[in-house]
Amino acid sequence: MSAEGMPGSGFGRRQLSLVERLARTIAAGGPMTLAQYMAQVNAHYYATRDPLGTAGDFTTAPEISQMFGELIGLALADVWMRSGRSQQACYVELGPGRGTLAADALRAMEKVELHPPVHLVETSPVLRGRQQALLPHARFHDDIDSLPADRPLLVVGNEFFDALPIQQSIRTAEGWREMMVGLGEDRPFAPMAGERPVDARVPQPLRDAPEGSIHESAPAGAAIMMGLARRLLRQGGIALFIDYGYEGPALGDTLQAVRGHRFADPFADAGDNDLTAHVDFTLIGNAARQEGLKVCGPVGQGEFLARLGIDARAQMLARSAPDKVEEIEAARRRLVDADQMGTLFKVIAVVHPDWALPEGFGPEGFGPEGEAA
Repeated sequence: MSAEGMPGSGFGRRQLSLVERLARTIAAGGPMTLAQYMAQVNAHYYATRDPLGTAGDFTTAPEISQMFGELIGLALADVWMRSGRSQQACYVELGPGRGTLAADALRAMEKVELHPPVHLVETSPVLRGRQQALLPHARFHDDIDSLPADRPLLVVGNEFFDALPIQQSIRTAEGWREMMVGLGEDRPFAPMAGERPVDARVPQPLRDAPEGSIHESAPAGAAIMMGLARRLLRQGGIALFIDYGYEGPALGDTLQAVRGHRFADPFADAGDNDLTAHVDFTLIGNAARQEGLKVCGPVGQGEFLARLGIDARAQMLARSAPDKVEEIEAARRRLVDADQMGTLFKVIAVVHPDWALPEGFGPEGFGPEGEAA
């Protein structure tokens, strides 16, 4: 018998799509948690495409203007200089997209004679290819565990936490239940309340919320933040995170899907849509505090960039490229204006207790006597 005719050989068979694989899993074992669904969908999505730019599904701040990455790089370099100028500090980026932010940040760091080795935490082979072309000397990591352990870290993550899996709890007549994903009727999948009680997962002040209320938590994000915080505490350094989100605890369903720069159904076309959820900055900050780090912020992205000098930088770029004045100003407004990215997107910093506090947060970013809030 030929290989093609052997049962289970796989030769000549059509490869199942992600939707088909998920449907078979649910049909065989029952609904899966929303976190499991989100993890599998995003793993497939990012592994199979470059989602950025006008031809992709969304655009991030580094792709809008070089000013964003330059100011992030200078903010990190400033903390490094005021903390003893350790020559062995590493630049680390989590989820570095096309590598644009890193390239802009490193170029700005060079102006203050900081030339850190580059370490990128990225699992997508497609995006790794784009990053390698732009940053040929970068070293790649699947997770934070393999990052250098013998030197301070200058870490940045832009729109990193929003793509990590979340848990949702929904208030039912019987109490709080885990949000599950089962087979749908008019679409492949549908959210539904599970049977297992999860009341203890919901903060006490929110437990008496009306039926149908949803509470979100992000254990995957908290675990990564705690692991990174332990490294920063041992090695020294700072981490800056920029994302869209809120200060919890809070109620609400923030799960969303984007495709072709438009919102889409999170439970349709699994694997072809980018799934994200708003980040609870209180959770991220508390995870870092628990490990002994100082926390600054969150503050709005617009305020942060304004305090770092984006207006002056825009003027400098306009003088050097007078034919692009309108383009530069449009990019600046998109990054800082309240009705654009300036308010929804927020910035938080976590810092080794002996390192200098970063610029960009202003007096409200800190507690009494200069301690981080």
